[in-house]
Amino acid sequence: MRFDPRQCDAFLAAADTGSFEQAAVQLNITPSATSQRIAALEMELGYPLLIRSRPCRPTSAGQRLLQYLRRSRLLEAEFRAELSNGETAAINVAIAVNNDTLATWLLPALAGFLEQENMTVEILLDDQTFTYSLLEKGLALAGVSSEPAPMRGCTVVPLGFMRYRLVAERAFATRWFGQGFQREAVLRAPVLFFDRKDKLQSDFIERRLGILPGNYPVHYVPSSDPFVRAIRKGLGYGMLPAQQYGDALQSGELVDLCPGDYLDVPLYWHAWRVQSPKLERLGRRIVAAALEALGNQA
Repeated sequence: MRFDPRQCDAFLAAADTGSFEQAAVQLNITPSATSQRIAALEMELGYPLLIRSRPCRPTSAGQRLLQYLRRSRLLEAEFRAELSNGETAAINVAIAVNNDTLATWLLPALAGFLEQENMTVEILLDDQTFTYSLLEKGLALAGVSSEPAPMRGCTVVPLGFMRYRLVAERAFATRWFGQGFQREAVLRAPVLFFDRKDKLQSDFIERRLGILPGNYPVHYVPSSDPFVRAIRKGLGYGMLPAQQYGDALQSGELVDLCPGDYLDVPLYWHAWRVQSPKLERLGRRIVAAALEALGNQA
């Protein structure tokens, strides 16, 4: 089966923007033409590809087509770049990563490599338990996830783990947890969550004390660096990986509220089994950097 490139362009634009109108602007055609092209592609394949909601969303068949189109277009772009000796626009790759990975070890791994390979990346951020779904939906070509099982047609490589400890600024710890990490204090002291998908703190508290979410005050700070600063400023307590608290425990700036207890979050690199050479080299670079950054934690 050969796909009509104009129909595929319309489908990709609508899936990316979530709107037939915005897709039409991007393609410089009318919304009606956009809709007709997508409908023709759906008729040819025999499956609906988009849920006509606001925003529009790919169906399961649409997700599989997105995966195929993104991979095939990356391969085509690389082939054209090789024929022109690299004298073309940089090749863009979408990868899904969790916030703490981006805030700690990922960017140093990309420094220099992207320029050398004439690549740009679109980094899609989500919690490590949700990045896998970005691959399933065809929105990313590879990514970091806490899911150990590979998606069909994909490979998975263990990267190591990020070890999280429950920490607080010293004065905050003295005020709220002077008698230890106890039930009465947890019910009153404000804890920091990254966002409403963040389960690190709630899982730790439930395992340690049996207290369910909703029974203690919560601040939501949905950005990694401000999250760390909020803990250091005494706004609340929360889980931080070793890569973020650094030597603050040794210096006494931060206090481990539950010495000897922690949560290990394993991370895995997911990528398609058949992938472009550039994406394969990017994967090797990221895996090597992760093994160096995460492989030897005490």
